[in-house]
Amino acid sequence: MHPLRNRLRALAAFPFGRKALAALLYGVIAFPLALVGFVLTFVGLLVGGVLSVTTLGLWLVAVTVRGALALGRLQRALARGLLGLEIDEPERREGAGILGWRRALLGERSGWRAVACALATPFTAVFGYTAVVIGYVYGVLLILHPLLKRWNYDTRRASDGTTHRVSLEFFGFQVDSWPRWLIPLALGLLLLTTASWLLRQALAPHRALLTALLGPDPAERRIRTLEETRAQAVDDAAATLRRIERDLHDGTQARLVGLAMHLTVIRELIGAGASPDRLLAVVDTARGNATQAIADLRHLVKGIHPPVLDQGLDTALATLAADSALPVEVAADITDRPSPAVESIAYFCAAELLANATKHSGASGVAVSVTARDGLLRLSVRDDGCGGAVIGAGSGLTGLLARARTVDGTLTCDSPPGGPTVVTVELPC
Repeated sequence: MHPLRNRLRALAAFPFGRKALAALLYGVIAFPLALVGFVLTFVGLLVGGVLSVTTLGLWLVAVTVRGALALGRLQRALARGLLGLEIDEPERREGAGILGWRRALLGERSGWRAVACALATPFTAVFGYTAVVIGYVYGVLLILHPLLKRWNYDTRRASDGTTHRVSLEFFGFQVDSWPRWLIPLALGLLLLTTASWLLRQALAPHRALLTALLGPDPAERRIRTLEETRAQAVDDAAATLRRIERDLHDGTQARLVGLAMHLTVIRELIGAGASPDRLLAVVDTARGNATQAIADLRHLVKGIHPPVLDQGLDTALATLAADSALPVEVAADITDRPSPAVESIAYFCAAELLANATKHSGASGVAVSVTARDGLLRLSVRDDGCGGAVIGAGSGLTGLLARARTVDGTLTCDSPPGGPTVVTVELPC
């Protein structure tokens, strides 16, 4: 009985929930605001175009573009506050001086996209306004018909010239008596119940228009992303070179120098006629240095490009799982083998995620799945740990995201408190 009661309460509160009322307020505000913006923008462009042969016309057009940008900022704020629609603000250049200000306004695409949005929003906002009138206004009026019946009459003229009042009609039936009042009441309840859904569907074109015209230009966003990933790739390459140089200088080079010194000592001992035991001791030390130098070189090469990747990403992940301190289950479905660069990124992402799970999550097991088909490689690492992992805040996930973005990849992290943590990396093959 309680689940049914809760469902009925939820259904009754649905049209008047917080989100529904916020969308209702937006539907009421958006259309008048769009009309005002349309009129001001259209008049400004029209008068500015007529006067464009003079300097005053250019200034008027620039002011109109600036007003459209301000209107766009207001529309983004309303959409964010009432609809929960996040639209990033486009980048703008501020010119130096008053002439630079005008030149920047007239030459930037973001300003003219805001002008286009101001001219187009009335034609999309009207759908939301119509949905508010149909769903909420008519829904309430039909529900209140028994109380408003004395006003719900229509005056009609008969063939003999006389006039008489006719009650509200549905399909030829006048709802002027008690049983027939159920018709508008049921229709009103239906409209009011579906009003929120109807408004959400009606605002979909308006939301799409705001996102397309008031957000960052796709070309500019692509250029900015490429600039960021290029800078990150350069920094990563420089850091890798510094690490290789440091490892060679502090590790391998020192051991090779030690090996050369021991060989010199051996030569001197042979020349001095030293005992075989002393010679064997120095030879063993030199051999140990040579063995350690080889191990350091192998470790260094593995950090640049793991040799096991030559056998395929599935084999490399299986080897990585075998070396992990946690039980790791690997599922691989690689239809099309990706490029070596993508395989390397996926491998190092998996290695870092397994290390994070071992150090920080407190997990008892990890599941790794990788698929590569239709030009997309998808790597998913799931652990049953404590959760709470986020991208940023100094975590290693930020570096992995930067590594993935160098090839236009993405990284997402779903890690609610208490777990589980699922990190997904998608890379174009």
